[in-house]
Amino acid sequence: MSRQFGPSRGELIFRAVVSVFGLAFVASAVWYRGVPEGPALIEVIGVSVALFGGTLGLSVWRLIKRDHP
Repeated sequence: MSRQFGPSRGELIFRAVVSVFGLAFVASAVWYRGVPEGPALIEVIGVSVALFGGTLGLSVWRLIKRDHP
């Protein structure tokens, strides 16, 4: 099924690459500074993994399904 609207293949690849760099940046910050404690753990680890990981997963999924115009 061809889609008329939505992000193009190039935009999905861009989103995936930015997400990989974002996850790498968070991982390097946690490695350098150590694992945060308390509410910062949810803020740093949880939100970043949800944002970058979710974007990466959805972008790769749409690329695999060829669900782009």
